[in-house]
Amino acid sequence: MATDFNLSHGANALSPQDMLTLPQPGVPLPNDIGDLAIVPISTHSFQDRKTHKSLSVIALGGGNTYDIPLPDGGDAFWLDSRTIAHVVTKDGTQSLYTIPISTSPLSSDPSSHVGSFPITTASAFRYSPSAQRLVFSAYVYPDGLVETVKEQDTAYENRGNSGLVYDETFERQWDTWVGPKSKALIGVSLAKVGAKWVLGETYVNVLKGTGLSSPVEPFGEANDYDISQSHVIFTAKDPQLPKAVHTRQNIYLVAHDGKGLRQLTSGVQGATHSPVFSPSGDKVAWLELALDGYESDRAKVVIYDLKENVRFTITEDWDRSPDSIIFSPSSTLIYATTGDHARIKVFALAVPPTPPSNTTLTTQPTALTSSGSISGFRPIPGGRATFALSSLTSPNEVYELSGLDGAERDLLAGRKADVKATTITRITSFSSAGLQGKDLSPGKDFWFKGTAEGQDTHGYVITPPGFERGVNRKWPAVLLIHGGPESAWFDQWSTRWNPNVFASQGYVVVAINPTGSTSFGQKFTDGINKNWGGRPVQDLLMGWKYILQEYPEIDQSRTVAAGASYGGYVINWIQGNPELGFGFKALVCHDGVFDTTYNGYATDELFFFNHEWGGRPWDPAAFEASWKYNPAYTVAKWSTPQLTIHSSKDYRIPESDGIAVFHALQQLGVPSRLLIFPDENHLVLNAGNSLKWHYEVFRWFDQFIRLS
Repeated sequence: MATDFNLSHGANALSPQDMLTLPQPGVPLPNDIGDLAIVPISTHSFQDRKTHKSLSVIALGGGNTYDIPLPDGGDAFWLDSRTIAHVVTKDGTQSLYTIPISTSPLSSDPSSHVGSFPITTASAFRYSPSAQRLVFSAYVYPDGLVETVKEQDTAYENRGNSGLVYDETFERQWDTWVGPKSKALIGVSLAKVGAKWVLGETYVNVLKGTGLSSPVEPFGEANDYDISQSHVIFTAKDPQLPKAVHTRQNIYLVAHDGKGLRQLTSGVQGATHSPVFSPSGDKVAWLELALDGYESDRAKVVIYDLKENVRFTITEDWDRSPDSIIFSPSSTLIYATTGDHARIKVFALAVPPTPPSNTTLTTQPTALTSSGSISGFRPIPGGRATFALSSLTSPNEVYELSGLDGAERDLLAGRKADVKATTITRITSFSSAGLQGKDLSPGKDFWFKGTAEGQDTHGYVITPPGFERGVNRKWPAVLLIHGGPESAWFDQWSTRWNPNVFASQGYVVVAINPTGSTSFGQKFTDGINKNWGGRPVQDLLMGWKYILQEYPEIDQSRTVAAGASYGGYVINWIQGNPELGFGFKALVCHDGVFDTTYNGYATDELFFFNHEWGGRPWDPAAFEASWKYNPAYTVAKWSTPQLTIHSSKDYRIPESDGIAVFHALQQLGVPSRLLIFPDENHLVLNAGNSLKWHYEVFRWFDQFIRLS
């Protein structure tokens, strides 16, 4: 075993520690007049082993910034154009403070305590100045009352046993055993009286007695609901269906007092996401998937006219799947943040006149951006918008897009928008100092003929510092295989699987988007169904061979591969199918599926297996398909050295899969190692654990290809 391994820390290299200590900005939240924005920032220090929180106040246009330290963390949002609300939990109490902001110069006054909440789980805040109403998410017991939560918490914690009893799924989800509480949407008055902000004392759970829960676990936050002056619109799992077997989420509308609950969806669709009100208040929109049980079905933009009671789809024939939507200030456009050819772009769609009855339409989308990956897109006054943009070479930075008023006029007139008349301006430089001197590869797109009919398959090559084409030097290479499987390698920053971190350790990095990947059309995504070890693996092999031929600088005797989740499954599948001829000298499997059939019983979200394999694990067709591509039945052919990584709180792919892989390799006498994180879930999120993860991955590779 190699014991003298050290990570590369060259001045031009992005080491794992460099990456993990860079500021990690969130998305900008602009104020109502569009002259300021706030961005939450997390920065980890390995010196004190703490993650430090702060809030950056940004002058839009000018780019000046002012940082407010948040030693206790918390959530921040605007109350008015010069007042930030800060909610923080300390000493068992969750309280609301206000932070006044001045602009000449950009600064803040001391915070003032407004009031405290009767619970400590308030999150996902939205505030309506016109309604003087604050809405947030919080965990409540079946009685639906926030006022009784602390008393019931005490009783539950002192019940005298740790037993959990279930009569239906979910019993656990993602990384948490389901308890007696569920998420609800809570409203309370919040108004400025004279010079003082006053938090009301009467809390209204708008979901009380409905059997509904929102935001939807485990990842739903403020993007699962929106508020207007009079109502709340939200998405929630259909209460009549078993949650672990179905993905159906309905859209509901309810008044701030909890009365008049209405379901706006048809009730026969799949999941719904990103419900939003139009600024005019007469329409709402959301993203809707057609198939119940399929979380990666194409998301379509649906509009509901509240005055006419008409529901209509406006992207019926658009072969892309937006992640989030928001109306323009005029309510005449919808901006859709959407994956497209391994970038996450913003598209503009004109809102058509309301048809006389429920129907489907197609509005021609116009891409406003072309590179990187955008998040948090928000239009602001003056034909502008703010957003965060990351890429393979940079974490989130704040950008401003101007000239949208001209694009809007063109689209509403039925003309093609002149995107060249818009301007994108970078506002912040959060990571410039930390990335100074780093030789980062922007990634080179390549396309090759894969298994898909009528379209080529995409990938990125990320080259290491000092790499030159045509120079007589050989470099090791690593194939990175993404999870999902319905996901993709995007032109996007990551603190978990960052291609430039791998490249900075001296590897040519190959990241392929095989069949099943998103952003290349729904047919391409759907092609992985019942075919995990078939077309996608053939695509990976064809792309890998294409790169080996195109890049003679790669030392084919020193190649390795790593993948997580579905990518980990592929590692196990490659391990048992040496006749494929990848030729890897070492493998890394992170949280990968070992036994595909058993995963249909053991995973938390049962609907996932049922769709991927065409039925429940005992149904004949699903059993046959999952058996055909099951790594567990290929173990006798395993021979490549493999590091297996798993986490004990991973309920998506339980740790028994990783342990089983390790046990098989050990009994076969194949060089193998197991890395377990008892406190992590499907992702490794703790900075110290992430550093350990990177060290062990690169140490394992080095043991067999001797990079150092």
